[in-house]
Amino acid sequence: MSSLFNLGDRVAVVTGASGKLGPVWITALAGAGARVAGLDLASSLGRTEVAQLGEQLGDRFRAYAADVTSRASLEEACARCVAELGAPAVLVNNAGIDSPPVAAGSRFRMEDVPFEVSRSIFEVNTLGAFQSAQVFGREMLKAGRGSIVNIGSLYASVSPDLRFYDHLGGDPPFLKPPAYGASKAALLNLTKYLATAWAPRGVRVNALSPGGVEAGQDAEFKRKFCARVPLGRMASLDDLVGPLLFLASDASSYVTGIELRVDGGFTVW
Repeated sequence: MSSLFNLGDRVAVVTGASGKLGPVWITALAGAGARVAGLDLASSLGRTEVAQLGEQLGDRFRAYAADVTSRASLEEACARCVAELGAPAVLVNNAGIDSPPVAAGSRFRMEDVPFEVSRSIFEVNTLGAFQSAQVFGREMLKAGRGSIVNIGSLYASVSPDLRFYDHLGGDPPFLKPPAYGASKAALLNLTKYLATAWAPRGVRVNALSPGGVEAGQDAEFKRKFCARVPLGRMASLDDLVGPLLFLASDASSYVTGIELRVDGGFTVW
């Protein structure tokens, strides 16, 4: 049974390597035997998280500077990946822009959100994922096999409940960027499009949509959020590992074009 999840003969690529979930995906894939390339902005590769991955995984991990909105940087990273690790068989489109309540930055009322804020979110979350799929998917199409996992969100399916944040105060109050969920919803449709287009050539494309992940949020937020989750808690990082390995490996060899929601039942009611 374990052979179904074995990635020992494969190379995996993870965008957004230094983000909150990037190290989770990288560690999981490496733990299943894959050689992993982690991509992120050059300014982010110096983060402690990336250095720790190098220490833990040794020569099974490479970090490459790449911007998902820059085709040239993705092409360069892909060439290095092929030369140093081998042709990619798994791509996890994890790079994204989000704005949790603790994030520094400007707040806006809904009617005042600048156009540029929304455009930057779509450029990374949707168009960046598409561009990454084009560049690394080309190598999979050559080989006649591959698995692309697009990281979605529960907010691809439902609207954020702004009442989760009303205790934070402030004027204007915290606002989850409207473009975030919209960009993830677009990513789900892109997942279906690529799945049907590339299925005849052996490449599967699916989406994994986490729910709220425990990350030191304040107690009142967690109380409100967990009351809305049938399983009564937020996700731990470990909750995400199994679903990712399922979609990345041969365990899901007859699965393409789906959204796997890992949200504790949040979107059921």
